[in-house]
Amino acid sequence: MIPIEAALESLKLQDIPNITQTAKEYNCDRTTLSRRFRNVTVSREVAIENSKLMTEAQSKTLIKYINRLTDRAFPPTPATVRNLA
Repeated sequence: MIPIEAALESLKLQDIPNITQTAKEYNCDRTTLSRRFRNVTVSREVAIENSKLMTEAQSKTLIKYINRLTDRAFPPTPATVRNLA
């Protein structure tokens, strides 16, 4: 577990969260820890996942549908794909 995630878990277990002390214990930035604890910001991985227009499953389903259309000699146009998405 990376230090900031361990620090967040530690803060959740504390009755009165002490962000400064926890940041020192886990050797992570106090400001970042505070923002993440208050849900002001999220990790990069979560931010990237949230910014995607389609999930991985939706993307795979769309690709399968496009391939089926192509197999039937009906290649989709960009407008058709936009409507399907």
